[in-house]
Amino acid sequence: MRERHASQEARRARDFEAFVAGAAGRLLHAATLLTAETPDDNPRARRLLTLALAETYASWDRLRGDDPYDRTRQQLATRFAREAWHRHGTFGRQRRDRGGILAGLSPRERLMLVLRLYEGVTEEQTGALLGLPAERVRAICARAVATLLHPPPRPAPAVPVAKVAPS
Repeated sequence: MRERHASQEARRARDFEAFVAGAAGRLLHAATLLTAETPDDNPRARRLLTLALAETYASWDRLRGDDPYDRTRQQLATRFAREAWHRHGTFGRQRRDRGGILAGLSPRERLMLVLRLYEGVTEEQTGALLGLPAERVRAICARAVATLLHPPPRPAPAVPVAKVAPS
């Protein structure tokens, strides 16, 4: 009995390791886009991915034909949304410049854009995941794309004033 259990655990671990080897790079990139961090400095993205993978591993035996990548992506998205809500008290309006390519977008806009354009999730699936109608997902994505294509002007850098020597 113990040998059979140990064998099942070893197989489970091998299967999960194979999944992580194939999917972790793409999922980390998605998490990095979500957090608006740079690829070489992304501790929040790595933490989000680690927690999502831990959740997937915990439910590995219950997947029963479900796609582990899809499950992990859902965990990543919901954890990101929850964290953005708790961190800022809002999910849709807060913008923080961290240096990533999507830094000018709100957390909600980043989430919609990553799911729709990077991950190829349909509007209906994205809406169902976040509790929004597909039309709202479409509008948020359109606004995010418009913001990326035509970013608001940044303030001009301050010009140092030349000191005049007294005469």
